[in-house]
Amino acid sequence: MSGKKILYLSLGILGLGLGALGAVLPLLPAFPFLMLAAFCFGRSSEKLDRWFKSTKLYQNNLETYVKGQGMTWKTKIRVMVIVTLLMVFGFLIMFQKALYIPCAILGAVWLFHILYFCFGVKNYVIKEESAK
Repeated sequence: MSGKKILYLSLGILGLGLGALGAVLPLLPAFPFLMLAAFCFGRSSEKLDRWFKSTKLYQNNLETYVKGQGMTWKTKIRVMVIVTLLMVFGFLIMFQKALYIPCAILGAVWLFHILYFCFGVKNYVIKEESAK
């Protein structure tokens, strides 16, 4: 196995672990870590890529987004709230130390994040099966 594949495998395992934690811990975002895992597993091993895509963690959090179908509003809101809380924490620390330019940059990143999830990511509507 090449060094590049080992690096991707290691990053994929790290992303999967943090993504799994993020799925149950309210302040740790699962989405970016699971995206990292999907990307890295896709580059390191076809077998791991197939396995990861068959997990509930992938299917519940990434599948529709990766397929280009978008995300549910519930998922979008969860991602936006978690990222907002984390950014507020960083913003407050920088503001206390009078680091106004980094605060402005962080504010711009936050605004872009909100706009992207509201308008850039398609809304996926879960189609409920009708009872026959």
